Amino acid sequence: MAEAGECEQPPFRWRTRVYWEDTDAGGVVYHAGYLRFLERARTEWMRAHGMGQQALRESHGVVFVVREIDIAFDKPARLDDELDATVRVTRLRSASLEFAQDVLRVADGVTLARAGVRVACVDAHAFVPVRIPPDIAALIEGNTYA
Repeated sequence: MAEAGECEQPPFRWRTRVYWEDTDAGGVVYHAGYLRFLERARTEWMRAHGMGQQALRESHGVVFVVREIDIAFDKPARLDDELDATVRVTRLRSASLEFAQDVLRVADGVTLARAGVRVACVDAHAFVPVRIPPDIAALIEGNTYA
């Protein structure tokens, strides 16, 4: 983890656009759509750091599953908005990770939603909690933004 006074790394950003399928009848992103944006951003963060989900399953026999989400919806995203979903690891534990994530509108930088997400490392077959493999923990440690 970063020591006090060290520069904090910028969050990982994953860009997407709001499509018709993401919206409700009013052209506003339906609340569950934000969960998809956040999930995709975490998946792309993992891939960008050499931890593709299928590769983790095949090489280590583990997967990460969402354990808890706390989300606040501040402003609406609308049809055709371009969005950035951000990912910051805020805590690494022996068998779980905590993330701070935001969804921002690219055009004006306004934060539309904020989330705290905790994921658990589980055995890919038994779905019971297991320790994060040491080499994966080392990759995550190098990308923690606390």
